Amino acid sequence: MEESDNGYSTGLLNRGPERDLWVQVPPPPLMKLATICFCLKDDKILLAMKKRGFGVGKWNGYGGKIEDDESIKAGAARELEEESSLRVKEEDLFQVAIINFYFGDVFVFECHVFVTYIWNGEPIETEEMRPQWFSQSVLPFSEMWVGDKHYLPLILNGKKIKADCYFNSDGNLLKKFLWDETEFV
Repeated sequence: MEESDNGYSTGLLNRGPERDLWVQVPPPPLMKLATICFCLKDDKILLAMKKRGFGVGKWNGYGGKIEDDESIKAGAARELEEESSLRVKEEDLFQVAIINFYFGDVFVFECHVFVTYIWNGEPIETEEMRPQWFSQSVLPFSEMWVGDKHYLPLILNGKKIKADCYFNSDGNLLKKFLWDETEFV
């Protein structure tokens, strides 16, 4: 492989016995930083049904991509408010996990997971999410990302983790889940 002037790698593909074809191969996707925030009250957890976009039809916490000009906690607070109308102070967000997600062995994003016990407002349905409270002991794992049943019980039981979650290319099958306990400042 060689690198061209535009930063793309080029590779040689053999197309029959007498001709070679050079193609440009785009670089791997840029790492995306993302967040998920779970609101906890008594023995309940607030989940939201994703109504559009990535993860549609799945229950999840609130979150999304971090913007270039914001901290991870600021992004988590912004996403929570945009998707639910709940307002949370950054100091009331407690980091419980960093999870690297892979789809078909391709690294897609690093997700910073937070829980909060204090917020202002009541969750509302938005264009993107429909909120619902669930008992922490009876979660709808069959309607969630397949990796959630591996990491969510850990963090709900007080563990702080760093994990790697390997899905097949469409995200419907968990190939491997690796985790270690850690501490966050």
